Amino acid sequence: MKPILQLKHVRKDIGKKTIIHDLSLDVFAGEVFGLLGPNGAGKTTTIRMIVGLMGITKF
Repeated sequence: MKPILQLKHVRKDIGKKTIIHDLSLDVFAGEVFGLLGPNGAGKTTTIRMIVGLMGITKF
């Protein structure tokens, strides 16, 4: 089965600071998933990159 969403080794830098480093994620049809983590962990940034509101630095 092929994933409907796939991120491989995604990185996001803001200025000189790396916000997200080496993020990989596969989501398959019918799956329910969530992003959990403390404040400032990059959950919102990850969603913004997935929907195209924020660019990816490197992948």
